[in-house]
Amino acid sequence: MAMSCMLVRARDPLCSSFRHLYTSFNSRALCCGRSGFASFSSSSSVLADRTTDPASASVSAGVKVLETFREEFEIGSRLITLETGKIARFANGAVVLGMEETKVLSTVASSKGDALRDFLPLTVDYQEKQFAQGVIPNTYMRREGAPKERELLCGRLIDRPIRPLFPKGFYHEVQIMASVLSSDGNQDPDVMAANATSAALMLSDIPWAGPIGLIRIGRISGQFILNPTMDELSLSDLNLVYACTKDKTLMMDVQAREISEKDLEAGLRLAHTEAVKYLEPQIKLAAKAGKNKKEYKLSMVSDRTLEKVRDLAAAPIGAVFTDPSYGKFERGEALENIAQDVKKVLEEEGDEESLKVLPKAVDTVRKQIVRKRVIEEGSRVDGRRLDEVRPIFCEVRNLPILHGSSLFSRGDTQVLCTVTLGAPGDAQRLESLVGPPTKRFMLHYSFPPFSINEVGKRTGLNRREVGHGTLAEKALLAVLPPEEDFPYTVRVNSEVMASDGSTSMATVCGGSMALLDAGIPLREHVAGISVGLVSQVDSISGEIKDYRILTDILGLEDHLGDMDFKIAGTRNGITAIQLDIKPAGIPLDIICECLEPAYKGRHQILHHMEQEISAPRTRDNRHGPQLATIKYSNDAIRRLIGPLGVLKRKIEEETGARLSVSDGILTIVAKNQAVMDKVQEKIDFIVGREIEVGGIYKGVVTSVKEYGAFVEFNGGQQGLLHISELSHEPVSRVTDVVSVGQQLTLMCISQDVRGNIKLSLKATLPQQKLNSQNVLDQCSSSANDTSNTRVSIEDKPNEPGEDNSQLKSSTLVKHKTSVSSVPSVVIRSADECDEADKCAETLKSSAKSNKKMSNSNKRSKSEYDSSASDEVAEKEEPINAKKLKLGAKLTAKVHQVRARGLVLDLGNGIRGMYRFEATKNPEYDVGDELFVECTSFSTKGVPVMSLVKDD
Repeated sequence: MAMSCMLVRARDPLCSSFRHLYTSFNSRALCCGRSGFASFSSSSSVLADRTTDPASASVSAGVKVLETFREEFEIGSRLITLETGKIARFANGAVVLGMEETKVLSTVASSKGDALRDFLPLTVDYQEKQFAQGVIPNTYMRREGAPKERELLCGRLIDRPIRPLFPKGFYHEVQIMASVLSSDGNQDPDVMAANATSAALMLSDIPWAGPIGLIRIGRISGQFILNPTMDELSLSDLNLVYACTKDKTLMMDVQAREISEKDLEAGLRLAHTEAVKYLEPQIKLAAKAGKNKKEYKLSMVSDRTLEKVRDLAAAPIGAVFTDPSYGKFERGEALENIAQDVKKVLEEEGDEESLKVLPKAVDTVRKQIVRKRVIEEGSRVDGRRLDEVRPIFCEVRNLPILHGSSLFSRGDTQVLCTVTLGAPGDAQRLESLVGPPTKRFMLHYSFPPFSINEVGKRTGLNRREVGHGTLAEKALLAVLPPEEDFPYTVRVNSEVMASDGSTSMATVCGGSMALLDAGIPLREHVAGISVGLVSQVDSISGEIKDYRILTDILGLEDHLGDMDFKIAGTRNGITAIQLDIKPAGIPLDIICECLEPAYKGRHQILHHMEQEISAPRTRDNRHGPQLATIKYSNDAIRRLIGPLGVLKRKIEEETGARLSVSDGILTIVAKNQAVMDKVQEKIDFIVGREIEVGGIYKGVVTSVKEYGAFVEFNGGQQGLLHISELSHEPVSRVTDVVSVGQQLTLMCISQDVRGNIKLSLKATLPQQKLNSQNVLDQCSSSANDTSNTRVSIEDKPNEPGEDNSQLKSSTLVKHKTSVSSVPSVVIRSADECDEADKCAETLKSSAKSNKKMSNSNKRSKSEYDSSASDEVAEKEEPINAKKLKLGAKLTAKVHQVRARGLVLDLGNGIRGMYRFEATKNPEYDVGDELFVECTSFSTKGVPVMSLVKDD
């Protein structure tokens, strides 16, 4: 059946031409390694890549069989496989490591030329392509771009444990490329890639003192978990990545939630026991498929050159290192001068061989001198004790306009940290194969060249900066409040101002203070310190026979020492660790011993930090950035966003603020309080908020009625603004105060069970003492409210001969105002005065008898003044305003002259009104005296006067 199918395909001209082209080549040229050709017959035997019958060759095309080698083993409950020979066969070494459905390929290659350098150019590239999870990249080009932060960190995780195992003097270029082939999202591929790289190096011909084993340890409810899944890691209070050889530690990376030193040591010892289980399968795989190690040329300093440089430079170098008065740059300059002196001597001697390796030889002599002094004398470069921490300086709020800021100095190392708060929508979006899709806490570390007095170029992402920033980020993440209590996005910027060792740990200290300065309720302060090691190794066995632990190492001690052990934590426990070493491993016992001096040094630093700031700062800076969170219903959120987000974008463009919506919570980020108020005003107008009696709202007048106006406010709700609530002053027409489309600031004064809302404009206005001008603008035509505010004179019959001249100087008391603070006198217009006259006619009908009595007893002005004067003198009691009645006559002064009437001063602060006759408009001056008669009162008790003509 299979043969017939092949015959049918052979008749096709294209297949026939391809077949002849394919068989025209020597079949041996297509074979590689342990591959061969298999026939299409039912037999499964492998053909020996040679064909004796041409006819047979034209019928049966060969199939290449790739010989693969595989090792399976189990760690914890996870089955792990190592496979080589199937893919990437041309690489110097290639291994696919699988755990469940996650598979990672790691390849190794090295250059073939001579190494004309004095360092190991090892490059590790780790890549996560989206095809590994069946996703097309969401970029414009629909392909992966520059390495992401996670890829750089995973590359560092592979680099750190394998670099120390390359032989000294091996300076050939080595490139390691690790890529994820498939991912089920359960396992983090980073540790798998590191183990696959170790196996690939074992298979290659590159000299390397492996293998190594890496393992991840988690802890849930006090129980350690081997190779935890991503779901288990989210519940774990420990994320420990540990790398080792058979008996020594190579690398450590820890993120924890205040784990104690004792518990951490238990986790490290468990991790070492389990990590060595990776070694035996790699050795077996290398025995099956590995290449013989190639002899590479090593760039070593000869003993003769080293001895000559030591004789010339040892004494002056020792003098520099024994003088603690030298600073970092002074010491460096002195050492450089010594190297130049040695170079001159070698040039005079014509020793070209020594000149080629002079920098390496001088550095070796420096290292030997410093290490010998530390081991034998316990003396450090700057004169400190081995466990002494450098002087510390702390300062917060040095940039008060920012959300938070701090300046931290330890010795010559100085770091400036700032904190910026943002909305939840400002969280960083991650595109990794595993882990959460966003990150709400970010720490960005920057190491500018000026911090070490050098000239350099600022480029994109730097592996060192990303690594240091991530370490400090892990250290602070453990003490942040939960997202439910503090939903904001937080960004910490660490700018290194000066560097002399442990800038990443200074970032931890400065970042902790800056977060508290920003008002973020951290559970504890976090501090970090770096511990170093100087050891003396037996030249025969290679074992460490003596060592010293150094607390708070300088940059020079980091360079000349054996390790940089960074430990950060609170008073309660450790939150982050990063261990990097230079020799080919350090015993775990020494590593655990370093935890104690780190604990003491950390507490010393925490003491200084707590003296500067120990609790979240309460900030009230109206000129600084502002944040606010408001919870709305889904309907309100939809109204705010608008179709396709139009309204949201419009608010952002008009105000410059940023709005973020998440789970019904609106977060506003504004530049200052003025912008925040403007944004909230716009949001309240669109969405509204819960109506509260006494609450102040912005609204727009939609319609005007005789009894008031209807106002739309609070996101489309309607309320009634009654005419009586327009002003503290009386209003005759609603349109005199408000108009359709006018924006108002109103107070809700009541809301009934049916949802009817009553609003007040005057409740938002200041209540002031009003003058006559304000009074004239508030006159009303109704006469029903005059009973409590009317003024009168004593009700008694007038007698002939009374003189009214004394009334001008009589003392009149001010009348009491009503609850609404209505003034005593109003003059507005002729029309309103007509309305007042209509009111007066009504009052006249009820007071007709008083008017008749007044008319029958009318006398001349002089007689009235005389009788009034006699009466006041007799009673020795002034006539007060309350006793003024209709028909009362008195002399008044012109207080103001208006277009349609006069404002009269009736004495003692009482004002009255006089309207000009329609046919006459006489001229009056302020201060003129007029003899007038009270003919009526306005609705608020204002006397309406008329002239009394002489008979």
